[in-house]
Amino acid sequence: MQAIVIGNFDGVHRGHQALFQLAREAVGSGRVVAVTFEPLPIAVLQPKLPVIRLTPSADRARLLRERCGIDDLLELMPSAQLLGRNPQEFIADLHARVRFDVVVEGPDFRFGHGRSGSLDTLRELGATFGFRVIEAPVVSITLFDGTNVQARSSVTRDLLAQGRVHDAARVLGRAYELRCLTTRGDQRGRTIGWPTMNLNTAGLVLPADGVYSGEATLPDGRTAIAAISMGTKPTFGESARTCETTLLQRDGTPLSLPLDWYDFPLALRFHQWIRGQVRFSSVETLLAQMELDRAAVMLHATQGTDSLG
Repeated sequence: MQAIVIGNFDGVHRGHQALFQLAREAVGSGRVVAVTFEPLPIAVLQPKLPVIRLTPSADRARLLRERCGIDDLLELMPSAQLLGRNPQEFIADLHARVRFDVVVEGPDFRFGHGRSGSLDTLRELGATFGFRVIEAPVVSITLFDGTNVQARSSVTRDLLAQGRVHDAARVLGRAYELRCLTTRGDQRGRTIGWPTMNLNTAGLVLPADGVYSGEATLPDGRTAIAAISMGTKPTFGESARTCETTLLQRDGTPLSLPLDWYDFPLALRFHQWIRGQVRFSSVETLLAQMELDRAAVMLHATQGTDSLG
């Protein structure tokens, strides 16, 4: 038997993971296939809008295998022709490519031209093409303040926009992570005793401006404590929004890395909000605050928090 789940899967959050768990339960030792789109359909439907993602294609594929246990991944090119197909045409073409017996989707699933197809449409097509439809319940997540939210990509984005990375981690089932190449910054940090690594975060959803504690994984597999700064560096005059991090050893001292460590992959995970972005009156005042930030980051790295619930 073979089951499919269709979607964008941006973020590969707990709601997505629940869909694939149901698919696995339905087919047992059979195959589970994720059917998705690359690029995201919005890039074709509204080409003038920038597409900002929680998970680029490579990260999405990795997470679908690691977190959802898929056996195969089918990435469809969302051409104008594909997006113009009505629900029956879309399913007929997909069924010819992937002979599936089961489709698992949530209650708000839509497909076909203009999102005209619903779960009821899918059930009708299942009777025609010989597959079963399983409707997955919405996954509810309890946040740190006790409120309940649905596990959705939009909810994750909203939480990150508020700097609530610990709550975003509950929706995702893991810490929010940026996987980027290091890039050249203004090189100011090395002159004030805080060498930082700047990340090329183009096209990625970023948390709110501020200081965060986190963790980084280097290309050689080593991990380091990360003091992360998001923002425009207002103390030195406005600049482009930047994500930079100082990597710390377990004793709180900066990790020794080459100063020209550019174009290397770094995985940066956000664990906890420390404070908001501030314009300081002097570099000395900034440095004093940065020492307090380092202490807060180290305390969090030592004690940790329950971010997943």
